[in-house]
Parts: sequence; C-alpha cells; structure tokens
Amino acid sequence: MTATLSPPPPALTETVTRAFARRRLISFALPGAVLAYLVYAAVAFDVAGLASRARWDNAAILLSDFWSHKIHVTRDNRSDKVSVSVEGEAKHVFPPEKTPDWVRIQGDVTTIDLGAGNIVTYDKAGARYMIPGYGTVDIHPQGGRLVLTAPQPLPDWINAADNKVTVTTPAGRFTYSRSKVETFKYQPGWELFFFTLDSPFWGKGPLELLRLATTGDRIDPDRSNLAHLLSDFWTNKMWHHRDVAWALFETLLMAFLGTMAAALLALPLGFLAASNFMPLRAVRFAFRRVFDFIRGVDGLIWTIILSRAFGPGPMTGALAIFLTDTGSFGKMFSEALENIDEKQVEGIRSTGANSLQRARFGVIPQVMPVILSQVLYFLESNTRSATVIGAIVGGGIGLLLTQAIVTQKDWEDVAYYMVLIVLLVMLMDTLSGWLRRRLIRGSAAGKS
Repeated sequence: MTATLSPPPPALTETVTRAFARRRLISFALPGAVLAYLVYAAVAFDVAGLASRARWDNAAILLSDFWSHKIHVTRDNRSDKVSVSVEGEAKHVFPPEKTPDWVRIQGDVTTIDLGAGNIVTYDKAGARYMIPGYGTVDIHPQGGRLVLTAPQPLPDWINAADNKVTVTTPAGRFTYSRSKVETFKYQPGWELFFFTLDSPFWGKGPLELLRLATTGDRIDPDRSNLAHLLSDFWTNKMWHHRDVAWALFETLLMAFLGTMAAALLALPLGFLAASNFMPLRAVRFAFRRVFDFIRGVDGLIWTIILSRAFGPGPMTGALAIFLTDTGSFGKMFSEALENIDEKQVEGIRSTGANSLQRARFGVIPQVMPVILSQVLYFLESNTRSATVIGAIVGGGIGLLLTQAIVTQKDWEDVAYYMVLIVLLVMLMDTLSGWLRRRLIRGSAAGKS
C-alpha cells in the first residue's frame, strides 16, 4: 500500500512564503542602505571637491622628502657668494674640499650637472637651465625685474613672474628671485644621518669606519676612535639622536606611569563597584557612574584640561593617561570580580580566613590573568597614544614630530620619528606578549 503525502495547509505555505520574501527584502535592503549612506557621506563631505582641490604635485614632493634629501646650490645675488648645503641649512654647508663632484665652481661661473643632460649655469649675466627635449631657460635681471627667455608656450612646470621664476623637473628644482638663485637636487637617503660634515668620520664607508674604530691611529689624542665615533653620532647636530632618544624615553615613561598608576588605583575601587563585594547599592552606583564619567570624556580632552591646570610637561601627559585609564580599568576590574567562582572563596572562608585573606587567596588569583592581560594591552596602546598626548603637553617624541611637521620642510625628520614610533610600538607589543605568556600561561604550562 503506497502512502500519499498531503499538501501543507495554505496558511503554512503563505507563512513560509512571506518569511522567504522578508529575508530576500532584508538581504537587498541592508546593502542598499549602506550604499545610500556612503553616497550621502560623499556628498556631505564634498569628496569630489576635495579630490579636485588636491595638489598631487605637492604630495609627490612630500613623499619624496620622506626618503630623500635636497642639496641646495645657492648664489646670493647681492654678494655673488655661492654655497652648497644640505637642506639649505647654514650650519651644514659643504667646505670647498668636500663640494659634490656634480657642482663645479670656477671664478664667477658655477655649473651644476643635475644628470640626464640637465645643466644649470650661474654667471654674472644671470642663470640658464638647459633642459633636454625642451630647450634653454635663460633668466637675467633688467630694470628691477627678471627677463625670461624660453621656448613658447611655457609649460605648466615653469612658473614665471616679474620677481621670481621657478622651474620644476624630475632632475631637480630651479628658482631665480631678486635676492638669490637656488637649485635643488634630490638624492636618495637621509644625508648626514650618522655624521655631519665637520666630523672626521663623514664620507667614510663601513669598512673604513671599522678599521678606524679598531686599529686606526687616534684622531683625537684624548680619546679612542671608537669613543670619538660614537660621540659624533650621538651628538649629531642635524638629527639630534640624543634628544630623540630622550624624547622616546619620555613617551614610554608617560605611558608606563599613567597605565600602572591607573591599574593600582582601579583595583581597590573595582571591589567597591562589584555587586558581590559591595552590598550597598548606592556606593556601587556612585563608583560605576564615576567610572563612566571619567572614561566617557576622551583622553585628549582630559589632556587639554590638565595642561591648562598643571602646565605642559610629560607628567601632565602621564596624569591624562592615568585619569582616563582609571575609569576603563575600574569598569573592567569590577566586571571581572563579579564573574569569579564563589566556591573558591567559600573554601578559603571555611578555613577561618578574614576578608583581606579571602580577597588575597580566593579572589586575586582568579582575576589576575584578566588584570595582567588588560594592563599589558593598555600599556601597549598608551605607548602609541602618548605620542599624540606629548604633542599637546609638549613632551616626548610627539613634540618633536609636531615641530617637524610645522616647519613644512623637515619631512625626512617626520619619517624618522614615525619609524621610531612604529618600532617602539612593535617593541612594546613583543614585550607585552612575552610577559603575558610568562605571567599568565607560565603557571598553567608548568602544571601540565
């Protein structure tokens, strides 16, 4: 006998159909809502206008400044004096015997070979820039203004006015004004990073430096060549390695003091906010709202307030981190305390232990892995945040980074500081991970 299946009732069929239709509508509605919001955000923030106003040429120059440096060849039009310097700084002028070989100074004529056939010439009549594939740009002063002779029409990489002419090519940049003529040549690397021009170790290769530091004759009779080498690097007048190292230490100190002080204060306060340790509901409510208030205000706002109250300095930054993290730690520690296993505490109580002993031997061992994990994570995060805080309170690597950005010319310094910040964060990440494994998992691994 064959059994026949009866069709489902119409009400069930209609319910299932409506459920599938609703799910299909939601699957299309959610992406549509997200797309509509993205379109609204693009219109509200004028993304198209921002892209049209972007100066991509300036962006390219900025990026090249990150990994390269400029050699300035400058002639003062009043005194006819020619100088060759790194980044145009007066304290880093090449002496005549160390002038780069692509700059040739013969009397009143200076010839600059920018490579690939690009030749710039300074003389008493003015200056000329020979550009392969375009021609010669000739400039000379006449009647208080600059006269420009060049193939017409002028391309957009030549900016000409009565008192200033600028030519920008891939080989370099050339500027002629009433007061001076200047040519920039970009070269890869961070020039003078190890030794400045006045150091006897400048321009020497690694093998020669190694020979001087180990077996070479003493340059300074009062100290060894190795001590002399390390001193010249440490006191570098352009990169200021000693000041940068101290700034990194201040940044790390701000993060460490603020994080650890917040953890030490938040732990006892967490007991007062935990429902299984504080029976008075009003006290619990008060401490929890205090935690919400402290962590509800962003750390940068606290930084600005505290800098007005206590003045600038690294300790003000540490106070800002301490205040913000106290609220976050208080909330996390109180929640960890509320989730402990009460059986372990009862076992300690059965031995006749008092409240302090129950907390020490029954509670702390349970919450310590959570506390250590969160404290180490916040320490790692605050190392990065201390950079921004230092820029506000005037301390640490953040201050040096802000100063380098404000100058609008020391972008290689900006790249240097950014690399150091990333390396510091990576170091703290590695160290905190190692400590977590040693302190939290070590005991469990030992037992197993």
